[in-house]
Amino acid sequence: MSEHGTWRRVSREGRRFLRGRTGTLRRLALWSLLESAHTFLGGYAVARALDDGFLAGRTGTGIGWLAVAGVGALLGALALRGVFGGLADLVEPLRDGLVRRSVRQAIGLAVSDPARASRAGDSGAVSRLTQQTEMARDSFAGLVLIARSFVFTALGALLGLAALAPVLLVLVLPALLLGTAAFLATLRPMARVQRAALDADEALSGRTGELAAGLRDVIACGGGASAGAGIELLIAEQERLTGRLARWTALRTLALGVAGRLPVVVLLAGTPWLLGRGVSAGAVAGALTYLVQSLLPALDALMTAVGAAGTRLLVVLDRFCDPEAAPRPHPEPLAVDPGPVSGPPAPPAPPAPTSPAVELRRVRFAYGPRAHPVIDDLDLLVRPGEHLAVVGPSGIGKSTLTALIAGLLPPGRGTVRVAGAPACGAPGRAAPGYGPDVRRTLLPQQAYVFTGTVHENLTHLCPGPVSRGEVERATAVLGADALVARLGGPDAVVDPGRLTPGERQHLALAAAYLSPAPLLLLDEATCHLDPRAEERAERALAERPGTLVVVAHRISSAVRADRVLVLDGTRAVCGTHAELPARSPLYRDLVGLWNAQG
Repeated sequence: MSEHGTWRRVSREGRRFLRGRTGTLRRLALWSLLESAHTFLGGYAVARALDDGFLAGRTGTGIGWLAVAGVGALLGALALRGVFGGLADLVEPLRDGLVRRSVRQAIGLAVSDPARASRAGDSGAVSRLTQQTEMARDSFAGLVLIARSFVFTALGALLGLAALAPVLLVLVLPALLLGTAAFLATLRPMARVQRAALDADEALSGRTGELAAGLRDVIACGGGASAGAGIELLIAEQERLTGRLARWTALRTLALGVAGRLPVVVLLAGTPWLLGRGVSAGAVAGALTYLVQSLLPALDALMTAVGAAGTRLLVVLDRFCDPEAAPRPHPEPLAVDPGPVSGPPAPPAPPAPTSPAVELRRVRFAYGPRAHPVIDDLDLLVRPGEHLAVVGPSGIGKSTLTALIAGLLPPGRGTVRVAGAPACGAPGRAAPGYGPDVRRTLLPQQAYVFTGTVHENLTHLCPGPVSRGEVERATAVLGADALVARLGGPDAVVDPGRLTPGERQHLALAAAYLSPAPLLLLDEATCHLDPRAEERAERALAERPGTLVVVAHRISSAVRADRVLVLDGTRAVCGTHAELPARSPLYRDLVGLWNAQG
């Protein structure tokens, strides 16, 4: 809708809201009349104190008029107290009405267009219900408070100037109106820019949420560059709009300077002319008091509020007045290039198993330069084809160790090598920017399952096509065939939110089994399976060609392993399950604890 249509729509809704609260508006006006009296007395008393008192040699009269100005200040304080009570009666119903309208809009969108609601409506509805309602409430309260103060302050000041000497208005009003007109000329352009900035902010928030929700899918598809480019476009748009807003703000500041300073300069420059036409010194001082203490501060506050809160309020209220009330689409869609449909080029053959599968030499790692090391001076050699279990109390560094081997964390000191190459930064991907690392596969405790077919979830770690027969054999070996049948077969679409943690782990384990990576890292990847399913999965993965490193969740995992690495925070001990109780008191305690729980 056009800007004119936006203003007309918001204005119509605003008039409807105010018509229902005429009593509150009358109370605000009555309290504000006291503020006019305070303003009038402030300048008029100063003029009379000079002309009739101090300059005439009557000090008592001068002090008396200053006391009258003090009474005016008390009236102003009393008026402000009453104004805030009436302001609450006006502002809180606005906020409540906006909350109700936001809820109705969200429900209406969900009923009329569920797909659109799930795609874009949620973030906009939450933003309107929380941030934008509070923004509207605060902006409206500030505008009412300041606009009311300006109107009644200006009324008192202008009446005071006319009472002192009507010719004073001839000098003050033109400069005042010039600055005000310049300021008003900036309002509509600033409203357009602020509206565009809010659109860009909502688009960036929505796109960031979409990208965060599907980040693992983006990484799995190798689409990080294209997804990041979409975010960069939105950030660049925000930067451009911020620059435009800054330029309009500079022009508004100039207009404020004209309106707020030029009348004072004109009055001072015209003082000789005024005195020559019979205007008293007290009248000039009173006029200066009206300008400096009342009229110009009120005008400055009004312009600042209208320029910032006013345009922001117009933009926000348009969201609530809009029948569709949905974030405006951004012209650039968020696209993730999944790569060729037929699959990427065939991966290079993994290194021959002449080097150790995993090798750590004097590795040290800490989460910060002054933090206590989680891994300290660790040496470890895992042979190709070996099955290693890693055990230790919670927080001792088991997941950190798997992250080091997976190349997700660089060691602070020492070297970590996988298949003879550095774990971090070594070439190991099927194709540039695409596909999984062909040297290793890491399965974390939170299993990765994405929205797609069962077949796609089971083969996403494979750089090339996988036949239906291979998938069926893998699910049968892992014991996941019943789960696949219950989901509707390999071509059924998976909704990750409808799967239990154990079902997600079962699918992830089958995907790891199909992966060509010679090294599998399981970081408590079977913790949601029952002991029988866990044993079947670990035995299948151990019999698969390659090396298996398992962060043990149960003592049975350690019993099945070729060797067990015990992390105890001071030194690591590695050996077989039969050897370790005599060599490691911690392992002996862990075995007793596991047996007691089993």
